[in-house]
Amino acid sequence: MQKVLSLNGLTKRFGTVLANDAVDLDLHKGEVLALLGENGAGKTTLMNMLFGHYMPDDGTVDVADRSGHMAPLPLGHPQAALAAGIGMVHQHFTLAENLNALDNIVLGAEPLTRIRRDRRRARAKIEQIMKSSGLIAPLDVRVGQLSVGERQRVEILKALYRDARILVLDEPTAVLTPQEADALFENIGAMTGDGLSVIFISHKLREVLAFSTRIAVLRHGVKVGEIATADADEKVIARMMVGADTPVATRDKMTPGAPVLQLKGVSVRGNSKRDSLSDITLTVHQHEVVGIAGVSGNGQTALAGLISGLGRADNGMIVIDGVEIPRPDPKVMITAGVGRIPEDRHHDGIIGAMSVADNMVIERLDDPEIQSYGLLNRAAIRANADRLIKDYDVRGPGAEAGARLLSGGNIQKLILARVFEQNPRLILANQPTRGLDMGAAADVARRLLEARARGAGIVLISEDLDEVLGLADRILVIHDGQLHEAGTRDRQAIGLMMAGELAGELTKEPT
Repeated sequence: MQKVLSLNGLTKRFGTVLANDAVDLDLHKGEVLALLGENGAGKTTLMNMLFGHYMPDDGTVDVADRSGHMAPLPLGHPQAALAAGIGMVHQHFTLAENLNALDNIVLGAEPLTRIRRDRRRARAKIEQIMKSSGLIAPLDVRVGQLSVGERQRVEILKALYRDARILVLDEPTAVLTPQEADALFENIGAMTGDGLSVIFISHKLREVLAFSTRIAVLRHGVKVGEIATADADEKVIARMMVGADTPVATRDKMTPGAPVLQLKGVSVRGNSKRDSLSDITLTVHQHEVVGIAGVSGNGQTALAGLISGLGRADNGMIVIDGVEIPRPDPKVMITAGVGRIPEDRHHDGIIGAMSVADNMVIERLDDPEIQSYGLLNRAAIRANADRLIKDYDVRGPGAEAGARLLSGGNIQKLILARVFEQNPRLILANQPTRGLDMGAAADVARRLLEARARGAGIVLISEDLDEVLGLADRILVIHDGQLHEAGTRDRQAIGLMMAGELAGELTKEPT
C-alpha cells in the first residue's frame, strides 16, 4: 500500500512529564487507522503535533504530496498541515452557531484580502463534496439550529473543503446516535475508496472493530504495538492498552426496593428545548440503575440540574426517600443523600484552584472529622486524600497540588472517590465515563454496580448507548425534554427513539 504519512520518533515533554516518547507511526492511502490508549497515553498530544498545535521536542513528520512523493512537513504550523492536506476534527465542535453551515465551512479558507466571497463557487464545491461523500448538511441553516449529527457533518465538510487527504477524527461519534455513527463510518468508508486516509481516536471498541483496518496502541506515551483489525478482539486490545486483561462488570438481577427518587409531573421552562423539561414523571428505586439514553441537548442538563439541586422546577414535585424537597439546592440534596457525578467535571465537579485534598472533602465540611468549631483538621483531610488517591488510582502531582493540574480522567477519579466514599442513597451519574479509557470506565461501572448492590438508586445519564445497555435495569429515552419508556433493549430501536423517530407516549410510571 502507498504510504501517505510517516511520524518518525515524535517526542513531546511538558515539564517533567514525557507525553510522547519517540513514537513512530505510518498511515497508508485509503486506510482507516484507529489510535487507542488509556487516558494520558498521549493520543491527542501526538495528533496535535501532527496538526501543528504543538511543536515536538524531537522527531520528524513526512507526508505525501499529490504525486505521492514523501516530503518533510514543517512542524508547529497548522497552516502547513492544512496545505499538506491534513484535516483535524476535534471532539468538541468549533463552529460559530450564529452563522449558517455554508459560512462555517468556508470560514478561514479564503484570503483576508479578498473583498468579496465567491459564494456560488464555494456552494458548488461543497455540494460536490456532499454528493461524493454522502455527508449531507443544510447549508443555509444556522448551525445553532442543526442537530448534533448535522454539526458533526459540517465539521468534516470543513476539512474536506480544504482538500484534506488525511483526516484525523478525535472521538467522532461521542454524541451521535448509533444510526448516525454507523452512517458516518459508512460515508468515511466510501471516501477511503476514493483515496482518503483516516486516523480516528475512539474509546468505543465496537466501532474500532467494525470500521477500522488497523489498530495502533499507545501506553504511557509509547507505541506498544499495532495489529490488523481482522486479527483483534476486545480482550486483545485491552491487553495491549493496559498490559493486562480488563475485568468486565456484570449486572446481576436484583429486586428493586423502595423508591428513593420520584419526579412527579415536573416541568422546567428553559431558554430552549436543550434546557427544558415537559411534564416528566420518573421513579428510581433502591437496587436499581435507571438509564437515560439520548442525544446531547434534549433536556439532560435540566434533568441533571433538578436531581443535583442546581436547577429548579417550574411545576411538579421532587421527592427523595418519601420526603418532598420543596426548595432544592446542592446542600439540601447532598444532605438528603444524593451523590453527584456532574457532566462538566471541570466546571461543576472541582474548584481548580483548591488542592486535590480539599476537593475530596468539599461536600462534607460539616463532618466533625473534617472540622470542629470552624477549624479544618488538615491532618485528617490529608490522610483522607492519601487513602482515596491510592484506592481510586488518582494520578497527578500529589494531594496538595491544585486540582486543575490533573488530567480530565483523573479529575473524574477524584469526583468518583468523593461520591462513592459517602455511600449515597441516590447517585446521579451524568456521563460518568465520558473521555475515560477502557480500564477507568470498567472501574466506574464496577463501583456503580457495587453501590446498586448496597441499596443505592442510580440515575445514569449517558450518550453512550452501549454503557446504558450494559448497566441499566430500565432504560428511558429523553427527547425534546420528554421521557419515553424504551420498552426494549434493542440498540437500533433505541437509537431511532433517540432520534425522535419512534417516540411514544409520555412516560407515566407507577410509584
